[in-house]
Amino acid sequence: MPHMLPKLRVARPTDQLAAVLHFYRDGLGLVELASFVAHNGFDGIMLGHPHAPYHLEFTHQPGHTVGRAPTADNLLVFYLPDATEWQAAVQRMQTAGLAPVPSYNPYWDQAGVTFEDPDGYRVVLQHAPWEL
Repeated sequence: MPHMLPKLRVARPTDQLAAVLHFYRDGLGLVELASFVAHNGFDGIMLGHPHAPYHLEFTHQPGHTVGRAPTADNLLVFYLPDATEWQAAVQRMQTAGLAPVPSYNPYWDQAGVTFEDPDGYRVVLQHAPWEL
């Protein structure tokens, strides 16, 4: 039997589910894979790409406040080595009304553009290949 790599779900609460949906779906270009309302007291959305081994889940519990990101260096980094794809991703964010912000760590500004979501978490669109 071939070895199956695990799939990754990054789950995070938010106080602004609609605004977060706009940022990640309309700006970043992720696809809404699933959503739920009043499931054990939570509303939520799952975003990603149907064939990618990851997705992001955002949840909201009515009546509960979660607040903003603890620091400006909480990042998701998307590596986009193709110049055309990278430029299109940056343009899509700006077309959605999202403005770049200076990165907390200046390293990310060398080959990337950083955007801050409604909760203060940041996404870097890095124009570089994934290298370890």
